[in-house]
Amino acid sequence: MLHDSVTPYQSDESKKKQVAQMFDNISHRYDFLNNLLSMGIQKGWRKKCVKLLKEKKPKIILDVATGTGDFAIECVVLNPDKIIGIDISEGMMKIGREKLKKKGLDKKIILEDGSAETASYPENNFDAIVIGYGVRNFENLEQGLKNLYKVLKPGAIFYIK
Repeated sequence: MLHDSVTPYQSDESKKKQVAQMFDNISHRYDFLNNLLSMGIQKGWRKKCVKLLKEKKPKIILDVATGTGDFAIECVVLNPDKIIGIDISEGMMKIGREKLKKKGLDKKIILEDGSAETASYPENNFDAIVIGYGVRNFENLEQGLKNLYKVLKPGAIFYIK
């Protein structure tokens, strides 16, 4: 599959390692660049997604490829019991954890090392799964989506942007 072979660097490393390295390298300026290059559009679609999730009243949310946690933070208005953000870039999550602590959300939102392909949560566990632009970085798209679908409760929302 072409998607699985597109990598950020010309390297013998796996796609997952290359993507993690790339995001670790830019983590300290990612939020600024993301806002600048997207002209803030990503904020609008996150709000739209949260609006779609509102009627389902999700209690446990998984934010895949959470990065610095902006999507998870946006989901707090849904008043879930727990939000888990997973990412393969420790650099991005470090910035995210600092952001969560400043906002007093470090007990409500947990950021963990993980990827869609290897996330090992119980089956039928999440009321909602959100992914903001992260599927492009999955090492194995089909495996990642299958694994996430397995941990999603029946009738729950799976939102991919």
